[in-house]
Amino acid sequence: MTKRRLPIGIQTFQKIREDGAYYVDKTAYAARLAEAGTHYFLSRPRRFGKSLFLDTLKELFEGNEALFRGLAVHDRWDWSVRHPVLRLSFGGGLFREAGGLRTNVMAQLDAAEREAGVAAASAGSSAPERFLDLLAALHRGAGERVAVLVDEYDKPILDALDVPEMARANRDYLRSLYATIKDADAHVRFTFLTGVSKFSKVSLFSGLNNLTDITLDPDYSGICGYTDADLDDVFAQELAGLDRQAVRDWYNGYNWLGPERVYNPFDILLLFYHRKFDAYWFETGTPTFLVETL
Repeated sequence: MTKRRLPIGIQTFQKIREDGAYYVDKTAYAARLAEAGTHYFLSRPRRFGKSLFLDTLKELFEGNEALFRGLAVHDRWDWSVRHPVLRLSFGGGLFREAGGLRTNVMAQLDAAEREAGVAAASAGSSAPERFLDLLAALHRGAGERVAVLVDEYDKPILDALDVPEMARANRDYLRSLYATIKDADAHVRFTFLTGVSKFSKVSLFSGLNNLTDITLDPDYSGICGYTDADLDDVFAQELAGLDRQAVRDWYNGYNWLGPERVYNPFDILLLFYHRKFDAYWFETGTPTFLVETL
């Protein structure tokens, strides 16, 4: 086995696969989710691979078979069916300013309409109206229901936590937006929302109360992060010359009620890059709102 490229900071499944970078196969989880249900929610800390998993779902539902050859999902998926995908991400945006969230959402819907070749919404349409119309149009155009993927669903609230009135306004705006997914259930094949926190269904998901929360489901505890077996099987070449027990002592400390603890991918990849032990995740992934609250 030869060394591969370390996928540091890469959140695009296609890029990892086409560039021949190391990839820890999480596609069995994707297959299980698609087979078992429809609407899901997952919370994990930053830099645990949530965005990469979401992008993997995108490629899977779009039917890009070539990217999945040799992976666990390949022989479990019907590649003759291609679903349209509508993806929203709140990783960027000015969410502490009045109107900032609305501007961000409308821009994302604009881009999605252009990409899908869907006629622009009429002036004055609200975000939920446009969202619903877009889901219906995608369903009609493709003849298959839509996969809805939402990354960093909670960031507009977290960014404004120290401005309570803005945080509440952003929460209410998102509540009406996310409720559209339930209203459009006839057009939706699959939903996956992810973020770093878990707001109660009463405060944010009262309109989308059919989500299955897999955050603390033991069956999905390894959906993000690397297990001991992953390190030994995928990164054997990188482990050479490193104290294996020290790697465990430093980084194998995360668990979501499953049978195995997991390593933070960011820690592990930077350990392999720098060849020295350090608190890489803590220095870059610690939530600002948590530190300020403490």
